Amino acid sequence: MSELTILMPCLNEEENIAFCIEQAQKYLSSRNLSGEILVVDNDSTDRSAEIAAANGATVITEHRRGYGRALRTGLAAAKGKVIIFGDCDSTYDFANLDPIYLPLSENKVDFMTGDRFSGQMEEGAMSWSHKLGVPFLSWCGRVKFGVKIHDWHCGIRGIRKDALQKLNLQTDGMEFATEMIAEASRKRLRIGEVSVPLKKAQNERQVKLRTIRDGFRHLWYIVRA
Repeated sequence: MSELTILMPCLNEEENIAFCIEQAQKYLSSRNLSGEILVVDNDSTDRSAEIAAANGATVITEHRRGYGRALRTGLAAAKGKVIIFGDCDSTYDFANLDPIYLPLSENKVDFMTGDRFSGQMEEGAMSWSHKLGVPFLSWCGRVKFGVKIHDWHCGIRGIRKDALQKLNLQTDGMEFATEMIAEASRKRLRIGEVSVPLKKAQNERQVKLRTIRDGFRHLWYIVRA
């Protein structure tokens, strides 16, 4: 078992995936960590998988589409004692993972998630609809599950492998982000939240989020859970 898996779910990110892998490699090298960079290609129609493999990542394919489905496949395959996963669209900084990695590796928390709203959010990095919708849905999550997390939908998170094995994660879509926090709370994991920067994507990319559809999926999960 390695010390750290850096996991990236990937759907049509050929313009940004190499940059993210390079950042992740720099982090592993700077910390002298034994680790792996694991890309779960979610049936991309571009050269994402080819580029990821050429840049040194381990690539597995999940043909069933869905953010949650890709992450569940990747989390199951990850070999690290600590797993940090994040979107490979160049909006998160994989070269500076200390705020997430160190509390997990030192066994101070079991699960760590980012808070984009308390960090350095670059202008234009998040749409106004998400600036309104995410705080509302996060408030709903706090009320329903009693977890004092401010940003329930942040795309970069970390978890200890031994803690992950306690969770029963079942969703396939974007609501996976909500489910993971709710399930961590149910299993009484030690949950932490840390400020993370959010940047605009370096290159043009296909927008995966559908504000209304994905928002209702999160809300429906909260209501029925």
